[in-house]
Amino acid sequence: MDSTLVPAPLALVTGASSGIGLEIATRLAELGHDLVVTAEDEQLSLVADGLTQHGRAVRAVRADLTQAAGVDALVTDVVGTGRPLDVLVLNAGVGAGGAFLDVPLEDDLATIALDVVAPVRLAKALVPAMVARGAGRVLITSSVGALMPGPYYATYAASKAFDLSFAQALRYELRDTGVTVTALLPGPTDTDFFERAGMEDTRVAHGGKDDPADVARQAVEGLLAGDEKVVVRSLRARGQAAAGALLSDGAGAAVQARFVEPLERGPAPER
Repeated sequence: MDSTLVPAPLALVTGASSGIGLEIATRLAELGHDLVVTAEDEQLSLVADGLTQHGRAVRAVRADLTQAAGVDALVTDVVGTGRPLDVLVLNAGVGAGGAFLDVPLEDDLATIALDVVAPVRLAKALVPAMVARGAGRVLITSSVGALMPGPYYATYAASKAFDLSFAQALRYELRDTGVTVTALLPGPTDTDFFERAGMEDTRVAHGGKDDPADVARQAVEGLLAGDEKVVVRSLRARGQAAAGALLSDGAGAAVQARFVEPLERGPAPER
């Protein structure tokens, strides 16, 4: 059979306009995947044009995944390609930094809508076809911040804890279907996350960060291998993961608070 007639695998990457999502999309394109990329940013079309340099077909779908209508439009577009989805990367996310009582309610609800509700909606809509085919790879971006309570970005840390639990539970349910689910746990990464979350004036924002391209390479390697979990291989990420495994919730909350509290508030009280 002429191998040129075999269609390339198709991957959907959410949150693909920058940061880890863009680097994951780039890596998948380099490995021969056609792409559907989505974000709400105006620059998405430019990003998609750049991704075509890898010789793959790239479809850009601008959508607000905090809204059910945005999720539905994305699903309709993916299904409308008439092609099976081989890889589903649920990466889009946002945070709201600051003391919970100071953060506007709408910011917390937007975090939950994008980080929790959208992945559930997309998985519910797109994973059944993978199971029916008996093949597929799913990546859900969590965070090492999910491993401990997260004062001063409470809804973000809680949302990422949901993502980790959801990924692991779904993986177990699909264990005999040919579809794997991998949780990605990056540490602090050099993206625009801290600026978007209003966390520029924190210790973690001023500290060292991982290269998003390195994070993406590890993520895609684990995703395609069907690994259960990818904890980014850096001292920062591994150290935070180890602390989450060893510390009590109270002690873990104190550790996280030290790094993510607004610096003008002064140090967190001792626990």
